[in-house]
Amino acid sequence: CLLASALQLSWLLCTMKNFSFPIPERDEQLAQVEIAVLGVIFLTASVGNFILILVLWRRRRKISRMYVFMLHLSIADLVVAFFQVLPQLIWDITEVFIGPDFLCRSIKYLQLLGMFASTYMIVVMTVDRYQAVCYPMVTFQKKRALWNIPICTSWSISLILSLPQVFIFSKTEISPGVFECWGEFIQPWGPRAYVTWIFVVIFFVPSAILITCQVKICRKIKRNMYVKNQNEYEVTNQKQVLPSRASSVNCISKAMIKTVKMTVVTVVAYVLCWSPFFIAQLWSVWFPSVVTEGSAFTIIMLLGNLNSCTNPWIYMYFCGHIPYCTNKQLENISAQEESVITGSIHLVDRDPEENSTAA
Repeated sequence: CLLASALQLSWLLCTMKNFSFPIPERDEQLAQVEIAVLGVIFLTASVGNFILILVLWRRRRKISRMYVFMLHLSIADLVVAFFQVLPQLIWDITEVFIGPDFLCRSIKYLQLLGMFASTYMIVVMTVDRYQAVCYPMVTFQKKRALWNIPICTSWSISLILSLPQVFIFSKTEISPGVFECWGEFIQPWGPRAYVTWIFVVIFFVPSAILITCQVKICRKIKRNMYVKNQNEYEVTNQKQVLPSRASSVNCISKAMIKTVKMTVVTVVAYVLCWSPFFIAQLWSVWFPSVVTEGSAFTIIMLLGNLNSCTNPWIYMYFCGHIPYCTNKQLENISAQEESVITGSIHLVDRDPEENSTAA
């Protein structure tokens, strides 16, 4: 039962059992595999996100709006690594939960907080790219602040929606003298309602928003490329181009397209990593069977955390160098991107340093 609790939602496999039954003996071979997988995920996620935070923090005075989102996404992924993966790793090593009731409730709260924050940071980042591409004349925040309204909204929603964890989970005596950090629900619909709610707010709704934004972005870029090709044809045949049409082509720069590609890869990685996890969770509560207690089911739930490992390397790949990017390349990308997404801000209003960079 303990081995099946790979992540913060997998306690359902145990809570659906009658606590008066003896706890099954743990599969030591599977336990070693689970510990190894969790250890690799923790090291990869923590090292990758720490490196990315250091890279972005070193150039925080010149950081673009897009990479502010990446900075907070890395912070959210670190929350996942240290408060979701690491506690589960320690839990599997000790076999039982060690700690007071307060620690149990705190860990469960932070586990869900990491999932919420990581997911909704990807959402606000994608919505920001959607606005920048489809509505380029919308006034964005002038300064490259490390906090903005979308980021604050994302963290606030995550902090609030994670609160039920504090009341659901507690340190419970599951058998004489044996205490675990479990959740208590009204049977039989309680676990189903909880897992379905988590699925909707963390995966289904965010995925719908992400896919919708990406489809509209791709359509906009496709139309833009069509107009660009038409303009090139007119230049070739007429040696001139109408100013109005030329301006429509310039509204999407190469730097903007590059950040859009990075966002697309981030979204695809999110969907691929978390789809098996949520499918397995829904299957475990709506169609419980022996299949949901096997080793394959346990490993599937572990692999959802790979999303926190992939995000920093996606950024550093598109940045051009792993793990560090040349300052010249980053400044060029930042200047080009800011000139597009702040189209309603006049050049004379910018900082002197920004003017020299753009020039």
